[in-house]
Amino acid sequence: MNEVTIKVLGMSCGGCVKNVTGVLQALPGVEQVQVSLEGASAAVRYDPAQVSVEALRAAVEDAGFDAPA
Repeated sequence: MNEVTIKVLGMSCGGCVKNVTGVLQALPGVEQVQVSLEGASAAVRYDPAQVSVEALRAAVEDAGFDAPA
């Protein structure tokens, strides 16, 4: 398992945190997600054999948020 922290811009409330958490947890290979509204980030523990960091960022962006590299 690997861990990565992704910047997540555009979150403004607890609903945003829940949304980002949900889209990341839905991806195969994602074991744990911790999203911080204050830190504008998502800490993700994942299996690199099943999902890439690029796919994690794409899921956040598909949910309507910015996830700059």
